[in-house]
Amino acid sequence: MRALIILTLLAVLVMAATCYESHESMESHEYLNPFINRRRANDFIQADSRLEAITRERIRERSKAPHESQREICESYYPCELYAFRHGYAAAYRHYFGRRRTK
Repeated sequence: MRALIILTLLAVLVMAATCYESHESMESHEYLNPFINRRRANDFIQADSRLEAITRERIRERSKAPHESQREICESYYPCELYAFRHGYAAAYRHYFGRRRTK
């Protein structure tokens, strides 16, 4: 009987120690209202980096390097493309489009 009383008191002490709620947890605003508004939620979320990468890619598409635009021109003209397979795109562009004569 004595062991049962001691065991019960020990269980009550363990429960009191682990289930005690301090004032610090009650002072938190999240205790009363766990949800925050949308503006505050966006304060700590970083912008999606994929959107920045897509934007940079679109800018690069608008301003291409000269050799890339020359290659596209050469690819659209079949004889130039065949010449490029043998000698390279730079030489093919010079051969077909580099010597433009104006009369």
